[in-house]
Amino acid sequence: MAGLRIESEQEPLLGDTPGNREWDILETEEHYKSRWRSIRILYLTMFLSSVGFSIVIMSIWPYLQKIDQTADASFLGWVIASYSLGQMVASPIFGFWSNYRPRKEPLIVSIFISVAANCLYAYVHVPASHNKYYMLIARGLVGFGAESTDEVQVPQGNIDQVAVVAINVLFFVILFIFALFETIVTPLTMDMYAWTQVQAVLYDGIILAALGVEAVVIFLGVKLFSRKIGERAILLGGLIVVWVGFFILLPWGNQFPKIQWEDLHNNSIPNTTFGEIIIGLWKSPMEDHNERPTGCSIEEAWCLYTPVIHLAQFLTSVVLIGIGYPVCNLMSYTLYSKILGPKPQGVYMGWLTASGSGARILGPVFISQVYAHWGPRWAFCLVCGIVVLTITLLGVVYKRLIAFSVRYGRIQE
Repeated sequence: MAGLRIESEQEPLLGDTPGNREWDILETEEHYKSRWRSIRILYLTMFLSSVGFSIVIMSIWPYLQKIDQTADASFLGWVIASYSLGQMVASPIFGFWSNYRPRKEPLIVSIFISVAANCLYAYVHVPASHNKYYMLIARGLVGFGAESTDEVQVPQGNIDQVAVVAINVLFFVILFIFALFETIVTPLTMDMYAWTQVQAVLYDGIILAALGVEAVVIFLGVKLFSRKIGERAILLGGLIVVWVGFFILLPWGNQFPKIQWEDLHNNSIPNTTFGEIIIGLWKSPMEDHNERPTGCSIEEAWCLYTPVIHLAQFLTSVVLIGIGYPVCNLMSYTLYSKILGPKPQGVYMGWLTASGSGARILGPVFISQVYAHWGPRWAFCLVCGIVVLTITLLGVVYKRLIAFSVRYGRIQE
């Protein structure tokens, strides 16, 4: 009996039983309820995981600055990228494991790793030195434990490999763009609007929550539009909206951000009287020395010549990117699944997952390096260029992105 239970756990959740074509059509009531129970548990798991990720992502930069004063915006990119690097490493390991063992085993182990890694993340401030590296390791382990246990199955033939590769590239760019956007939001708002660490976490958290609500509405509405104009056209429209969002985000005008002149003043020798020194010593114990000066750091040379991104400009861009990203993400998955056809898609979906993980590794590193050295103008100009190239690629392969059943004449497009 135990052997049958293990064997059933290793069966594909979707797919046909050999020699029984009616499996695709018939389903018992018990199997139907069991399947949807599993799906709802997965929904809840993904929801809780996303909530945790959203809480952490907005507070990483202030937390990193607080635990280690040597950490800069460049290192922030590596910290955020380590999460996806952990996912990329874990993906083939858990996939292979779930092929030959019950799915419960890798699931339990991944949860245990995730809990332990989050505990480590919560206490990275305790060591006396090298705190930023402890955070780097903790985020990598969190990503390793967050990897899903999708099983890898044997792929089917007769698939348009050009279309498969194209969707993987498109998906990579889509995840790359959103990963760099969520990475740079907190440093950008702190630099441009002189927000404190507490303000940045609060306001950016509200913005991220609003994007989540916007995404839910988009997911509900895009289903209706896809029936009328098709997934390819919606994907193209989503990319155009994303490009407009980043174009609006480019700095314009003659107003410049507030500079952190306090850094220079603190290193200078002020001309003060004896009484002022005594008053300063009396006040110093009551002041919060953990609060960093606000504004754009004088150490970043671009702060002196790059115009400020106005708040209305920033919010408009956020709304547009919040529309374009979920549209592109959903349409990529939909097109990819239709291109692969009705057979098990484990291996190909694994490639898509790896593509997304790679994007989440490179996106934060790319934006943190460019932003720290050249500022938002160069960073967002390069992003606009990447989106233009992606739109061009979509135009080239547009006619090939059709469903498996349409390609082989089973149904009309």
